[in-house]
Amino acid sequence: MTSTLLIGIGNVLYADEGIGVHFVNYIQEKYQFYHPNITLDLLDGGTLAQGLIPILCRYDNLIVVDTVNSPGVQPGEVYSFNFDQAPPEIDWQGSAHEVEMLQTLIMMEMVGDRPNTHVIGVTPTVIEPMTLGLTSQIQAAVPVMEQALLKHLSLQGFSSKCIAEVDINSLIPDSYKRGANMYA
Repeated sequence: MTSTLLIGIGNVLYADEGIGVHFVNYIQEKYQFYHPNITLDLLDGGTLAQGLIPILCRYDNLIVVDTVNSPGVQPGEVYSFNFDQAPPEIDWQGSAHEVEMLQTLIMMEMVGDRPNTHVIGVTPTVIEPMTLGLTSQIQAAVPVMEQALLKHLSLQGFSSKCIAEVDINSLIPDSYKRGANMYA
């Protein structure tokens, strides 16, 4: 059986930088996914980066949700791409955890352990310490990110069922308490 990991990366205490974690928690609460031959796990990866290698290398496919930067792009712009074919305008130098995650994926590639990797990224607005929550531009990007994820999973043969209507803002106050939750 093949396996896929949907992982949210980010620091929830730095405003928009926490979108990856918030988004994975949102998807976990809102959907159930089905595939006859592929398992799907969801993980809050926080800012662990290289510490995630023992987990990441166990999967055949990886979907990373994170912030990405691109010069001249408005905050809230959503990107969905295969890691091996990243658009040239993507700048991984935005925040410390992005650089670490990029380095982690490159290190895994060098030793042949990196799963087939897809990225769903959004350009952040505010990255300030000790700001729990998302700006309106990033909140507005959540439905676009959601559709990008559902389309990507559908192309992989997954079906999905919405099991609850969820407001991402209702999950944010407890995001830091969830830790590295797994969902299968």
